[in-house]
Amino acid sequence: MKESMKLRSGATIPLLTPEEAEKRRYLTRSALMQMHLTPSGGPVAFFENEDGSITYYFDPARIIETPPELWYDGAHKTETMVTENGRKLVKMNTRRAAACGYYTKERLSQMNYDVIEEPVAYTTRRDKSISYFYDKKTAIKRPLLCVKCGKEVRFRHKLCVACFEEDLALRRAEGDLYRAQQFHQKREEILFFDLELTGVYDHDEILSITIIDGRGKLLMNTLVKPAHKKRWKQTEKIHGITPDMVADAPTLAELTPQIKEIFAGAKQLIAYGISTDYSHIKKIYETKEEQEALREKTRCAAVEFVRYRNEHEPDHLHASLGDARELLGVEWDGVAHTSIADTIGCAKVWEKLFPNYYDD
Repeated sequence: MKESMKLRSGATIPLLTPEEAEKRRYLTRSALMQMHLTPSGGPVAFFENEDGSITYYFDPARIIETPPELWYDGAHKTETMVTENGRKLVKMNTRRAAACGYYTKERLSQMNYDVIEEPVAYTTRRDKSISYFYDKKTAIKRPLLCVKCGKEVRFRHKLCVACFEEDLALRRAEGDLYRAQQFHQKREEILFFDLELTGVYDHDEILSITIIDGRGKLLMNTLVKPAHKKRWKQTEKIHGITPDMVADAPTLAELTPQIKEIFAGAKQLIAYGISTDYSHIKKIYETKEEQEALREKTRCAAVEFVRYRNEHEPDHLHASLGDARELLGVEWDGVAHTSIADTIGCAKVWEKLFPNYYDD
């Protein structure tokens, strides 16, 4: 006989004999129901009956009064019955049982639960037969089965280990084929860029911008003086750009003509986590049409890395540029979290992912 039991909540409760439970003033569910009380917490102990069923004990300090409307079935006073092992059960209709979280064994099975506790209530069917209710809170959740084979327990993505490995092999082959194809891009037309910001919100401003092409040629690398923000203590800890460092830097408005000219000659603009960078750089364009034209040029290196990671390193949970660099064997040039180092890192990650991206 097991000495303890682990509940679905994660709590572990001890085995107690009825005598030990009585000394601690613990109450069974049937005793609570007779007093119109309901547990407000999970069971604190259990006892395994001779027939293999479980009786749970509850702490009287963690109970609440059952709502009066659940005391009775309609206008009739609550009926009771005594089971073969002497347990007293209250009769209730299905609606009242559901309000208490009680269901039939068949309904719990449909919900993927196995019953181990004795019934907590009952009802009578139209043919006068008895139907028992069981508490969902103390039923055991069955492990879900693979949606593909329907035989083994799920491992990941609703698939069992074998089906997941089979699916992973197919996705990996497809991804590798996609990344290995010839894209016939010209290095001068593919630009990589990165921004360092005062924060992550729309009202934040650019503090530095770096742009290089596919050959690594530096097209722009400058600090930017924000128009409104005076300090940014949280992000300063990350990128190291202080207010004093940008005091004499050009503003974004002053840099806009040069940025637009550089971007105009690009076929694609690639960044690691493009959504944040795009949401700030698009502000240099006045019309929705210009912003949409810019967006259509953008590609996200982070999205492509996540696909690669999911196909080759599914146990790796993180997807920062540092993670991409580490998994792909790319070395940093400069200090991480500066726009120039991150731009160069992004370009190297992209070429690792797509070795045949350029014509030369």
